[in-house]
Amino acid sequence: MEGYTFVSLLKYDDPVLVNRKTPQAESPSVKQSPQQPSSPVAPPPKPKCPIADAKKEKTEEILHAVLPPREWSDGIGLWVQRVSSTPGSRMDVVDLQEELNLKLQQRQARETGICNVRRELYSQCFDELIRQETINCTDRGLLLLRVRDEISMCMAAYQTLDESSVAFGIRKVLHAVEGKGQMEKQIQDLEEEKRALERQLKEMEAECEAVQLREMERRDSEDKKHTEEIEFLKRTNQQLKFQLSGITQTK
Repeated sequence: MEGYTFVSLLKYDDPVLVNRKTPQAESPSVKQSPQQPSSPVAPPPKPKCPIADAKKEKTEEILHAVLPPREWSDGIGLWVQRVSSTPGSRMDVVDLQEELNLKLQQRQARETGICNVRRELYSQCFDELIRQETINCTDRGLLLLRVRDEISMCMAAYQTLDESSVAFGIRKVLHAVEGKGQMEKQIQDLEEEKRALERQLKEMEAECEAVQLREMERRDSEDKKHTEEIEFLKRTNQQLKFQLSGITQTK
């Protein structure tokens, strides 16, 4: 089969060449003969049911609107590949499941977390289910298409939110790294200030102890002096009493 073959879980018909590239220059000596050999007349087509044909055309039109055909160009011309309009059976669903598991294993898709490979394969599988249901019931297929689009929008929103959170986290980390030097400098200054205050505290404690010692010595000296004065006064008082009693007896 000519043309490029895409690998997808969604079933497609064989690609069709819709626009063949013509050579840039044709030989002038080659001319088409005006007379063509007569070909045998084809038998007339069998009569078909117009209602069934109209229903089939409408289903295919909806199917191709839901799942647009793929187009690509190569050295030959423009190729178009439409999704298959063959109804799916139970065996097709079983084969789809087996092929999905095989593709997940071959492409080493992650079982958990965000994985673009797993998301792509499940999206292709969902498109194939939509294709089968659209052929059987167009309304159900359109409803499934609506569900698929809603899921895609939610996934896009979650992805944007995840990217925003990662970017926010990176900015916070960069901001923390930039402020780390300032914090280390501030910690160093505070530690130096703490050591200076500790030295000042020790000096003040030593000075306080010296003041207390001097005060204790001064108080002891004053107490001793006061005691001596009291003793002196007592002796003086005794002498005066003795002198007074002698004067009294002489009279």
